[in-house]
Amino acid sequence: PALFMENARKGSIVSRANSIGSTSASSVPNTDDEDSDYHQEPYKESYKDRRRRAHTQAEQKRRDAIKKGYDDLQAIVPTCEQQDFSIGSQKLSKAIVLQKTIDYIQFLHKEKKKQEEEVSTLRKDVMALKIMKVNYEQIVKAHQDNPNEGKNQVSDEVKFNVFQGIMDSLFQSFNASISVTSFQELSACVFSWIEEHCKPQTLRDVVIRVLHQVKSQLY
Repeated sequence: PALFMENARKGSIVSRANSIGSTSASSVPNTDDEDSDYHQEPYKESYKDRRRRAHTQAEQKRRDAIKKGYDDLQAIVPTCEQQDFSIGSQKLSKAIVLQKTIDYIQFLHKEKKKQEEEVSTLRKDVMALKIMKVNYEQIVKAHQDNPNEGKNQVSDEVKFNVFQGIMDSLFQSFNASISVTSFQELSACVFSWIEEHCKPQTLRDVVIRVLHQVKSQLY
């Protein structure tokens, strides 16, 4: 009986110990789930951080590129140079930089068109000079082939008399036809005089008359 009672007492103690252990174990959170949450949550945060950091870097690069573009425009466009020293080193606003850049581009287009017109005029002048050069070379060659031909040339005085006679005749008709009451009337009269007195046939008649007068004076 004593051994039976001892075994029963030990069994009761073991049973209560198991019961307490079971209750304590049930009150403790699942450590496996906790470990899983612990490892998964930092991964989610790290991914969000990487996305946020990548977006921030891309946005910063975009802003840096825009800023560099405006700085380059302000350095290249002469009209963007700061002329008002009273405001110190303050930079021009982006709107002003863009407007000044547009104005400068339009100015360059006008200058380019003007230069193209000047180049075209110069090419025409070069062509005319080449033609004149060929003509003078032919004249020089003709004089070299006929050295005695120059002896019969008229003097500069005779040439001046011919020119003076032509100009005097034109001035007489010009003075008789032109009114100087106003600039508008003067302009109208000039065009009318040109149409009436500067026709090829009229000028030829004037030249022939003057040449006859000079010839009669010489002989």
